[in-house]
Amino acid sequence: MLLLRSRVVLLVALAIFTAAPCRLTARDSNSQTKPPDSTYDSQRKFAMELFRQNHHLEALPVLQELAKQKPDDAEVLFAWGACLVDHSATVTDEAAAAQERVQARQLLLRAKELGNNSGLLLNLLEMLPEDGFVHHANNADIDQAMRDGEAAFAKNDYDAAIAAYSRAYQADPKMYAAVLFIGDSYFAKKDFPNATTWYERAIAIDPNVETAYRYEADMLIKIGEMEKARTRSIQAVVANPYTGATWRALQAWANANKVQLTPVRLKPAGGVSQQDSQHINITIDASKPADSSAVWLAYQMSRALWQTEKFKKTYPKETQYRHSLAEETDALKAAARVLSAGKKKKTDATADTDLALLQRLSDAKMFEPYVLLSSPDQGIAADYEAYRAEHREQLEQYLSQFIVPPLAAKP
Repeated sequence: MLLLRSRVVLLVALAIFTAAPCRLTARDSNSQTKPPDSTYDSQRKFAMELFRQNHHLEALPVLQELAKQKPDDAEVLFAWGACLVDHSATVTDEAAAAQERVQARQLLLRAKELGNNSGLLLNLLEMLPEDGFVHHANNADIDQAMRDGEAAFAKNDYDAAIAAYSRAYQADPKMYAAVLFIGDSYFAKKDFPNATTWYERAIAIDPNVETAYRYEADMLIKIGEMEKARTRSIQAVVANPYTGATWRALQAWANANKVQLTPVRLKPAGGVSQQDSQHINITIDASKPADSSAVWLAYQMSRALWQTEKFKKTYPKETQYRHSLAEETDALKAAARVLSAGKKKKTDATADTDLALLQRLSDAKMFEPYVLLSSPDQGIAADYEAYRAEHREQLEQYLSQFIVPPLAAKP
């Protein structure tokens, strides 16, 4: 989405906070302005402290010199790339700015090759355009206002950033990015009430964009509002579960609260493979007990029926078969019916962890959210937006009930 491609400046700041409990956005009046000596270690320590304090423009030249001395220092390359992203926002020549972003992307990729897999690095790689060009709006005045805001934000001049973004907002009150970035600037100023107001305005403009949920969750973690942050983190995933950024943000909430997200994934025994247009092969794991095999045989037979007949009937306008939400849900329900029949015969099939999870999902009526959020593929993902439009609360409930643990009760 264009918003994610264009918002590179603030993401650096927010992702630093996600990775660490405290994010500094204004200069400490007692901070050093020069490294204590010229040794590599002392300059590295100085540059990384500037980086942690969000003084990216000041850290940039020091990091560049450090990289010349040790070109395989993954943390230096990572910080240099991130700072270069910020610097690109201050470059008025669009082609030169794009060139800096391309260089930044190359530095981040190299840092990743050397072992840096931080959330900030992965988020930046997801959103940085390969050609480096960032476009905010078709309207020239609005585009310039957004560029002015980005440049001011990169220089930590948050009042000027608010003023510039507000020009864009006044020209187009439905511009999600302008509203969001005003909130970001208030967040950077530590004006949390105003930041909340603008984040929630962005959510109201488009509840299906994940960014405002995620940024507000970052803020709420910082100020200790962990229950509200939990809700916003869950809502970010529901807005877009198919980007790593939302799941990394949810994990950051879990880390901040010293809890573990629960992995939820069924492993159906056996499989279905299509030999040709007329023949489907169904395999079953012979090592499984009879009760378990019967459950997963029902699952595989249902999927085979979808591949040979039901998909064409259900989706007559689609010319090519795909694995769909309807198919997977239908197959899980078929498996659950066999499991339920076995329980009536007093067999203990649920001693199997996969069958126990199948039963839990069936009892909670959560097959669709499970498939979409915990077991999707490209075909299934095509059904997500239509399902979310009608069942947003159920998706949030699934995450809350099955994946995201509750906060521990305060003593």
